[in-house]
Amino acid sequence: MLSLEKNTPYALGALRIVAALLFMAHGTQKLFGFPAPPEGGLPEMWSLFWIGAWIELVGGALLLGGLFTRPVAFVLSGQMAVAYWMFHAPANFYPVLNGGDAAILFSFVFLLLVFSGPGAWSLDALRRSSR
Repeated sequence: MLSLEKNTPYALGALRIVAALLFMAHGTQKLFGFPAPPEGGLPEMWSLFWIGAWIELVGGALLLGGLFTRPVAFVLSGQMAVAYWMFHAPANFYPVLNGGDAAILFSFVFLLLVFSGPGAWSLDALRRSSR
């Protein structure tokens, strides 16, 4: 019989890494115009969008390495929930029409990491094993 549960840490690690890379791309787009500038242009320094972009970039980098995964994922999940309700939901009730489906998915993926931890291949695991 095939046991998938033994591979759960690797699936969580892969999910964390892929989500972090995708999330960081939102930060680099807003801060540096890479790979292309956002439709409204780069945000003004110290604006809500600029601060959010730094949270996306730094938080994504921390998640990529699996460092402080649970608290970072908690902050990022909250950021995405706020982004959805502030900017997407007022435009339309349906996420597919208001463009907020990615924010919802990010929020719940990060919330999963709050409860599950980083999975495999994380600096958090290295920190635990060195104690």
